[in-house]
Amino acid sequence: MNKTATALMLAAAAACADLPAAERPQDRWNLADIYASPEAWNADAAKVEAELPRIAACRGHLAESARRLKECLDLDSDVAKRAQRLATYSSELYAENTGNPAAIGLRQRAQVLGTKIGEATSYMNPEILAAGRERIDAFMREETALKTYAQTLDNILRRAPHTLDNPGEALLATFQLAAGQGGSIYGVLTNADMPWPTVKLADGKEVRIDQAAYTHYRGLANRDDRKKVFDAFWGEWKQFERSFGVGFYGMLKEDTVYTKVRKYPDTISRKLDDNRIPPAVYDALIKATNDSLSTLHRYFKLRAKMLGVSEMRYFDIYPPLVGAGREYPIDEGVRLMLDAVKPLGPEYVAAMRKGIEDRWMDVYPRQGKQSGAHMHPGAYDVHPYLLLNYTNNYESVSTLAHEWGHAMHSYYSHRSQPFADAYYAIFVAEIASTFNEALLLDHMLKGAKSDDERLLYLGSALENLRGTFFRQAMFADFEREVHARVDRGESVTGDQLTSIYGDMLRRYHGDPEGVVKIDDLYTVEWAYISHFYSSFYVFQYATSIAASSLLAEWVLEGRPGARERYMKLLSAGSSGYPYEVVKAAGVDLATREPYDALVRRMNRIMDEMEAILARRK
Repeated sequence: MNKTATALMLAAAAACADLPAAERPQDRWNLADIYASPEAWNADAAKVEAELPRIAACRGHLAESARRLKECLDLDSDVAKRAQRLATYSSELYAENTGNPAAIGLRQRAQVLGTKIGEATSYMNPEILAAGRERIDAFMREETALKTYAQTLDNILRRAPHTLDNPGEALLATFQLAAGQGGSIYGVLTNADMPWPTVKLADGKEVRIDQAAYTHYRGLANRDDRKKVFDAFWGEWKQFERSFGVGFYGMLKEDTVYTKVRKYPDTISRKLDDNRIPPAVYDALIKATNDSLSTLHRYFKLRAKMLGVSEMRYFDIYPPLVGAGREYPIDEGVRLMLDAVKPLGPEYVAAMRKGIEDRWMDVYPRQGKQSGAHMHPGAYDVHPYLLLNYTNNYESVSTLAHEWGHAMHSYYSHRSQPFADAYYAIFVAEIASTFNEALLLDHMLKGAKSDDERLLYLGSALENLRGTFFRQAMFADFEREVHARVDRGESVTGDQLTSIYGDMLRRYHGDPEGVVKIDDLYTVEWAYISHFYSSFYVFQYATSIAASSLLAEWVLEGRPGARERYMKLLSAGSSGYPYEVVKAAGVDLATREPYDALVRRMNRIMDEMEAILARRK
């Protein structure tokens, strides 16, 4: 063992006295797997930067020969791989303590290095396009090792009809300096300028209702308190409706300009073409969702019944249907997860167990740690890293399974693919995480010892399906509508966006049928959704959970070949376009089948919940 590693272990042991009582050294991730120290990081960063002149020397020579193209692509791949390793260490060092000055410095240095690499390699795509498909295909026949980059090269060459000449691309790149202003306005308003209101709750406590507090307090048990929180929060957004409208319209216009310049028929086609996703997928999702609103309305009626309210209101959507129940310490949560994923085979379970033993995750919340949960795909030749804020409740167990689904996806993709094809698209990413949630639910229901426990698991799964499928599909529906209007040359203001969103919100929630009453004030919710500034992104949450519902159903049924096809999906990385990768696993997201499978799952869950409630009468 080297001296640096020994020092790190001693430092960790000395710090244990200051950690939460439940935290042990094995509950912290081991970033030394990437770099032994920040000094080692700095040394590698210097080596990577020293490689940039070699990349620059390839400029103008990519189309000289198959051998030269292979050498330059190898060099680019090696630099990108090492940059990813640097970025992983710096971002996760920052995540474990956002107040650590050394981590902040490394993170900034990684970002600067990334910009330098982008500038150094900016000529590559235009030169490959200039060479043309015929010449590149001839190179690949001559130099078989170029097949490592087949998908990368195809993804560049297929965009030739939407690529400008060199002066045009240079001009377009210059305009990137002025891009993203809509999102910047959103960030400044929400994080710095909005004077968040304060409300007094029934217990006498006064709370400031900013975005984090809204997420926390919107699920309060006291109904009057929930209404106070909603009225105060959305009232503040309403005050800034005009400003958010200007910023969002600016982003919509920016998208339309790039659509016209790139010669696409509309913005949705341009955005979907980033990963060659057929527009039929988007159309199938929206149609299937709208055709299945009766299932969503059934859920809201069940929720009203369980909450004991005669008229369901929008502020009744978030309180839990069942109490939190018992605690699930991390060791039990891990055991439950490992037992749940056994249908994926002993190799999958063993790989997951090894990752846990080798400290891939940082478990507990603590001061300065980044909030929420995430999985960083990690350095290609190391392993993924998982950040959790585990609080011993069932939702923490579900999040554990979710993030480890992502981690195992990265593990298998990196193990099976060369670096060029190792990182998968968002369109595929959420399949692995929600698949593991489905396996966890199945396992927990089989082991439940009481109706209360079953209701806890079923209610949690039902709300997850509501939020991940129906709500995200509603967002996708709204995006399609407003982008289409601006693509046609129409203008939209803040109050018009509120009207468009409000009509959609009421239709999805059954307001005209008396299912959920939506107050006018709450229809400004569109302004709150940060994902709208990443155009046509959120639909992938809905398609992914639909795909995972069908895949999990097949695996749990023991359908022949289902597990093998799913494992192949996990191992595919970006070796194929994401729609085709999912289709090869047996799920065509341009058809009704996966969406109908999800709706069936929701209805089965509600059937069981209603049967439990009926037994209690």
